[in-house]
Amino acid sequence: MTAGELLARVEAAGLEQVRIAWADLHGSYRSKTLVVGGPFGTRALASALKQGVGMVSTLLLKDSADRTALPVFEPGALDGLAGFGAANNLLLWPEPASFVVLPWAPRTGWLRATPRWSDGRSVEACPRGVLQRALARLAEAGYTLRVGLEVEFHVYRLDAAPLPAAVPGWPAEPAAVHALHPGHGLLSEAWADRADEVFAIVRHTAAGLGLPLTSLEVEFGPSQVEAVFSATDALTAADQLIAFRNGVRQALARAGWHATFMARPPLAGAMASGWHLHQSLVSADGRNAFVRSAPGGGAHEARAVLSDTGAHWLAGLLAHAPGLASLSVPTAVGFERFKGSPMAPTAAHWGFDNRGAMLRVIGAPGDAATRIENRLGEPLANPYLCLAGQVWAGLDGLARRLEPGAAVRAPYEPQPAPLPASPTEALAALAADEWLCQGLGPTMQRVHEAVRRSEIARRAAAPDTTDWDRRELFGRF
Repeated sequence: MTAGELLARVEAAGLEQVRIAWADLHGSYRSKTLVVGGPFGTRALASALKQGVGMVSTLLLKDSADRTALPVFEPGALDGLAGFGAANNLLLWPEPASFVVLPWAPRTGWLRATPRWSDGRSVEACPRGVLQRALARLAEAGYTLRVGLEVEFHVYRLDAAPLPAAVPGWPAEPAAVHALHPGHGLLSEAWADRADEVFAIVRHTAAGLGLPLTSLEVEFGPSQVEAVFSATDALTAADQLIAFRNGVRQALARAGWHATFMARPPLAGAMASGWHLHQSLVSADGRNAFVRSAPGGGAHEARAVLSDTGAHWLAGLLAHAPGLASLSVPTAVGFERFKGSPMAPTAAHWGFDNRGAMLRVIGAPGDAATRIENRLGEPLANPYLCLAGQVWAGLDGLARRLEPGAAVRAPYEPQPAPLPASPTEALAALAADEWLCQGLGPTMQRVHEAVRRSEIARRAAAPDTTDWDRRELFGRF
């Protein structure tokens, strides 16, 4: 879509405002709202398409409480971070092809924007750009990444008052809630019927955003549900997950519901949620490069199902699992999943159709749907960084022709490669993984580490970590 076509569509739709949005390190949209109705028409939007929209650069450095993780006004604090200054501006450049009319917000349009510095240079700390660079490298190797997403989350009914009369603290105390369904009835039709109002809002939101939502399911925990999406290319899938998380939270909030994608809400009886990432490679001829024409190797070897390419990719994911944990599990609550949550991994291992393994190999010789499901991530992971990590790990497996070893059959017995136990351990693993750090780039690596260390330090210093989780994660994400 050209800029002229976009302006015409905005006028024809009778819109009054257009949000210019960018997804931050946490996968939350930051936006500026341009007025497009009234006596000045689309003048502000036309200007934004030609000149960009200014945005303060500190938004790239915000932690989970919206605190800036680096002291931007101290001399030398930003040395080595090209483009950054003392809360200087960058420019958001709207992408006309991303235009959509928001299904829950009357007369409101939306555009994704790409950040650039004022001299036109790329912003190296933009998570979406990190994934784009990884996918470009994968394309040089002759492949594209195909991804299918399954994401669990929780939905609660907001109590009468949306916020307490007084809102002390930073962030504010979240509103009180009560359960959508009582849980402990996996795929219960009765609980799904209780969730019908919520499911209707989610379906309408996804359809209005053009998201390929295939199913909504009742999960095991109270108020826990899961959304499943059709597979598509990796960048599109990441865009879709960001749009889903932000859109569903906004649409449900308008109807009196609170959706949260934190791994385990700080409420009695809550069960941990995961993000299950199905992946395969597509070769230049359009075929699934993981498919094996005939079985090879022993019954517990990867080549019983996967091609050589698939086996090497699997091995790369295993080799870099400790560093990938930092990109796939951004919160301390997320790491608690690895300590006994149902069907969450505890170690870097793989298995055939085994939901206890970190990597679940699915398919059979000749099956065009052969794929690897990575069960490491939590729903709050930034999909751009998480997927970029998968790409770089897999590329290393291909380049070095790594081998994955035998399939695990008892995933919860003691294993030789346990996953990091905390964000601190995962950050150390990422810092020690030169290949993943190279893939992220020095700017993104430094920003990611600064933000996560800010969160780790403040949570450790909190008098009550449950209250910290309520304010910083449950209420905001």
